[in-house]
Amino acid sequence: MDLAAALDWLDDRLNHETGSVGLAAGKVDGLSLAPVEALLALLGDPQHAMPVVHITGTNGKGSVAAMVTRLLEAHGLSVGTYTSPHLERVNERIGRNGEPISDAELAEALAGVAAVEPLLDQPPTWFEVVTAAAFRWFAEAPVDVAVVEVGLLGRFDATNVVDAQVAVVTSIGADHTDGAPGWELQVAGEKAGILTPQCTAVLGEMAPELVEVFRAEGPAHLWVAGSEFGVRADVPAVGGRLLTVDGHYGTYDDLLLPLHGVHQSANAAVAVAATEAFFDRELDPDVVRAGLAAVYVPGRTEVVAHSPLVVLDGAHNPDALAALADTVEEDFTTAGSRVVVLGMLAGRDPVAACEAVAVLRPDLVVCTTVDGARGLPAAELAAAARAAGLPVEVDDDPARAVERVLAHADEEDTVVVTGSFRLLAAARAVVDRFVASQPAPPQFGDVFGVGDDA
Repeated sequence: MDLAAALDWLDDRLNHETGSVGLAAGKVDGLSLAPVEALLALLGDPQHAMPVVHITGTNGKGSVAAMVTRLLEAHGLSVGTYTSPHLERVNERIGRNGEPISDAELAEALAGVAAVEPLLDQPPTWFEVVTAAAFRWFAEAPVDVAVVEVGLLGRFDATNVVDAQVAVVTSIGADHTDGAPGWELQVAGEKAGILTPQCTAVLGEMAPELVEVFRAEGPAHLWVAGSEFGVRADVPAVGGRLLTVDGHYGTYDDLLLPLHGVHQSANAAVAVAATEAFFDRELDPDVVRAGLAAVYVPGRTEVVAHSPLVVLDGAHNPDALAALADTVEEDFTTAGSRVVVLGMLAGRDPVAACEAVAVLRPDLVVCTTVDGARGLPAAELAAAARAAGLPVEVDDDPARAVERVLAHADEEDTVVVTGSFRLLAAARAVVDRFVASQPAPPQFGDVFGVGDDA
């Protein structure tokens, strides 16, 4: 089975990411880990072949996963990483030491799952297949440790078949919830499901009553940001942030984090604490510096062009959009106009999202429709944007929306593409073509009249 055939087979599986609106905290009746457990049993339970750092959270879990991967790799370990969603290719979800799985290896891993599928009582879902393929590949590589990001919530997520040595909860926010009173406790309760009796639980900053939800799960240790660890100092630097982090065991200064935004500094503190928890000791500061300096997280306040400045960010809920707005305000100087290309999935809160976008003070918001069955129609998103007092245009096609904006942008303008990770692949392709079409900057000889024979 080559990769094309393997992906065709995979895409015949039920995919909750691209199908209906999806699941929510407090509405998990009928969910069970039994199907994915049965699948993995047929594969020899590869999820138990290596220690695991398991990461959930409303926002920040992908960034923390990337940071923990680099920190563990800097300590000389072979690190498997499983994340979601992907931006362009399924390969991005499964990696080793920061490099995605090859086409041949992905095809082989998926073929291994396909071979045992007839032995199951029911076909696995798309996400269950990819999760099983990742664990199988990690076990056969083999890797020394796996960093595993939860797909949705936690307790009944297909990744929650591991026995986590470290369980991380980055944040609790109003995503995958109906927002009814008590939603915070419901979300926390679902995410607390990844804690195990033997794990060290590492929590980002959250309300004390939410901390108690995690304590009730009975982890061996519970570390909370702002108490057992945190950020001591944080200032903007060229290309990111310069930090001092107080870990649980030690203090680490002069940390250059090549990511934008105060929220990424908080994520870095969580990642450092999680790495301390994995080794159960203070870390070498030079190794921490090397690990964080190597972090790259596509689609998180990612600068993909200058003149105009183009930023891609998969912020898909009000909290993430608010963090993006703060980051643009603090880390980027805008001499010209600000234009936002915005698209969202149905099931989100478009009014709250647009209110967060309003903090950016955009000169124009171009609302578009995210590809797939779950894309919120651009007209509905535009109505929410107008209600938030934003100047709005509508273009249903994401690529065309970005093309139009770039065609009219001046060099001093800032263009932000956000609202869903599913916008970013199309936007990146358009920006790449735009950058390639621009005239090359003048060379030294062109400016100063220096010829080849000077």
